[in-house]
Amino acid sequence: MPSSRRMILGHVVTDLSSKMNRTKKLGADVMETPLNRCLNTFDITLLGVGHMVGAGIYVLTGTVAKDIAGPGIVLSFLLAGMTSLLAALCYAEFGTRVPKAGSAYVYTYISIGEFWAFVIGWNIILEHMIGAASVARAWSGYVDSLVGFAISNATVSTVGEMHEQLLGRYPDFLAFAVCLVYSCLLGIGVKGSAVFNSLFTLINLSVMMLVICGGFYYANIKNWTTGKGFLPFGFSGVIAGAATCFYAFVGFDSIATSSEEARNPVVSIPVATIISMAAVTIGYILVSAALTLMVPYWTISTSAALPEAFSNIGLNWAKYVVSIGALCGMTTTLFGSLFSLPRCMYAMASDGLLFSFLGSINQKTQVPLINLAVSGISSAVIALVFDLEKLVEFMSIGTLLAYTIVSASVIILRYRPPATEGTAILGVGATTDDSSQSGTELPSPQSDVTIVPLLMLSTAGRLKPSFRWLSPLVGNCEPGGAVSGAVFVFTCFSAALCIQLQFSSYEMRAGVWWTVLLASFFVICLAGCLLVIMAHHQNTVGLQFKVPLVPLIPALSIFCNVELMVHLKALTWVRFIVWMALGLLVYFLYGIHHSKESDPVSSYSILMTSSEAGKGKWGSMHSTGPVPILSPSEEKAPPPTKPPKDISTDDKRPIVDEEEVVQ
Repeated sequence: MPSSRRMILGHVVTDLSSKMNRTKKLGADVMETPLNRCLNTFDITLLGVGHMVGAGIYVLTGTVAKDIAGPGIVLSFLLAGMTSLLAALCYAEFGTRVPKAGSAYVYTYISIGEFWAFVIGWNIILEHMIGAASVARAWSGYVDSLVGFAISNATVSTVGEMHEQLLGRYPDFLAFAVCLVYSCLLGIGVKGSAVFNSLFTLINLSVMMLVICGGFYYANIKNWTTGKGFLPFGFSGVIAGAATCFYAFVGFDSIATSSEEARNPVVSIPVATIISMAAVTIGYILVSAALTLMVPYWTISTSAALPEAFSNIGLNWAKYVVSIGALCGMTTTLFGSLFSLPRCMYAMASDGLLFSFLGSINQKTQVPLINLAVSGISSAVIALVFDLEKLVEFMSIGTLLAYTIVSASVIILRYRPPATEGTAILGVGATTDDSSQSGTELPSPQSDVTIVPLLMLSTAGRLKPSFRWLSPLVGNCEPGGAVSGAVFVFTCFSAALCIQLQFSSYEMRAGVWWTVLLASFFVICLAGCLLVIMAHHQNTVGLQFKVPLVPLIPALSIFCNVELMVHLKALTWVRFIVWMALGLLVYFLYGIHHSKESDPVSSYSILMTSSEAGKGKWGSMHSTGPVPILSPSEEKAPPPTKPPKDISTDDKRPIVDEEEVVQ
């Protein structure tokens, strides 16, 4: 009996493990979607810029410059922008690989497995929900400051104050209304809301140009040299400021989220990612430089830095212009969060991991309206009662975790040989009419080009000849398996090294031998993991955009994200664990049993609209021509052993002749 129990338990554990690790299969319908593919590169670029340039530059700049980094905020934004760019490049490659909604969730589902994909998707929901709520509260607070705090005073006098730690001082009804109104605007359709977002983003960028020009015109270089100089808080203040400024770059993943609604995602996603990240980073650096050159850093207002700075130099009219830009910027940031959140929920529901009613698409607007309503109401309720500072802290951990896994997924997929259906997506092995030639004809140049991808596919994930000496260590692994293991080990040792740097920094500076020895061991292990990864052949077939210097750039992104996660407060980790416990209940009680990957039908074909479904039966496989209907007798007849007489070309002969079989 004990052996039987162990056998049953082993089967259960094996079945559960296989379900948790199953990956998403994309068929030839990768570009088909019930959503409306109508966004061009300009729309997607302004969507990313608008999502990033908002509360970060108008609210965050004053706090970092006055209390954390001083004029060194210029370097803080530069470091934060470079760190975000590492992750953005990984998102751009995946956006061209998989033009689907869901962003990091879909990427993780394809490369790592279902369980980690759900973890990422669950945290992306939290990220965008809290992002929308925090920006709504910032928007409300900005309007309240413009009217002399009349709104907050009236609310407190009417309903009183809330005295809980996680809650705000008073219920913010204006933020509640803002979330609902903007959710309704997004329901009109993706193209209409994109035009609205582009208009507000251009206004915001115009105000930023005014701030930059005005700030440098009234600049006083003594504000960078007097007192404690350019780095009054030291270089440690620059690093701490970079960790805080990282929040200002959260939002570029909305570019990848829009892949399923882009006309040409292969071109639009990488171009929009690079342009938006470069523009936003340069804009942040110039605005922070102009601010700290206009006024001394210790006089900057933390609540309204830019308007008060212009007031201090006598330009009161500029105060109201900047306020208009701030409201437009926070509006586009709120739009970005409310745009991405429903589409992530739609992607998870279409895969069966969330409740099926969340996967429905309105046929008229081609927008997930039910998801949009749920997202808007949830964000509005959070904005109504919770405190802005606590919301921002809670949002960071899910964002950094998503960035880490996406960077790891880029390495894993780059060294994994594609499956059979993967070659169809990449266009490898697909034959054209010109390729059906007789053996006596000279090969075309196109056939020579096709040989290279086929050779690359055959060697992908295998050891390079110059690294055969690693065969005793990784020679018995499946193609790509050693790389996946090395990525996992690299992430673990990165966390260990970051934790040691965080809690043993004083001992390391003092030269305590065991801390130096332990750190050296971690660094050697990290270098060994990178060596194992680089010893294998890559698979870059069909990629229109590739992250450069793989695996170095994704590995550096993993390390930087883990380092920022280690600096988060312990209470933030406790809240994260509580949120994850709720998500695991949803996954193990519902998602794992309703996953579409257990069905042979593509999960996206089920959600096709009636107009697209009219092309063929739902869930049916697409064929290149009409399928003949056979009678029962014809179905039972064995296939002919010889080809029909009307087929005479050499490429359609049987592989083995009947005479050879007889011999």
